[in-house]
Amino acid sequence: MSDVESELVRRREAGEEVVMATVVRVAGEPPARTGEKILLDRTGALAGTLGCSEFDAAARADAAPVLRTGRPELRTYRHDLGSIEVYLEPYPPVPLLVVLGRTPVAEALVRWGRELGFRAVTELPEEVPTGAYVVHTDHDDPDLPDQLERILRRQPRFVGVMGSRRHTAHHLAELRRRGVAVDSIRSPVGLEIGARSAPEIALSILAGLVAARSGAKVGWKDR
Repeated sequence: MSDVESELVRRREAGEEVVMATVVRVAGEPPARTGEKILLDRTGALAGTLGCSEFDAAARADAAPVLRTGRPELRTYRHDLGSIEVYLEPYPPVPLLVVLGRTPVAEALVRWGRELGFRAVTELPEEVPTGAYVVHTDHDDPDLPDQLERILRRQPRFVGVMGSRRHTAHHLAELRRRGVAVDSIRSPVGLEIGARSAPEIALSILAGLVAARSGAKVGWKDR
């Protein structure tokens, strides 16, 4: 694996958004070879080169627009000695899924969440990034209100608490008493698929997370 590809893996594991630019065609005798790569984010180069500073600068200028659209692009960059065609492939940020509670459902959420394109963790980060997905699987956890308060102040994309309203109502009441808005909390959490076992419950929750990520309208549990 090349240094550029290794850096791509490292950045993806960290959930970062990047663009990989690859030379796919050469015309004339520019200072570049087919297959040369550069890895970029919105601010600059992270690893590699397309062969010269002019080509690298052109790719840097195109990185942010490609990340905004999320669509691959084929661009032509010109040089006094020739030109190159470059394929710019965006890798969007990997959404963070925070799974709280030591339960069989949590284990399945982490295992399958990673396969579905989430960066799943089981500990609440010191700083929950804006746009994170959070699911608490233990409504008996006495620290649940404190954890949710920290999470909700960071504008998460999704927050769900496993359990019926009978089991979670007192937690929501405590958050309201603290002045924390709870309207965005999904509880119970998961799609209505008749789930009973821990794997089935995890499946219903993950289906809901995928729907939330894509903006799809689905049938959530309501009691």
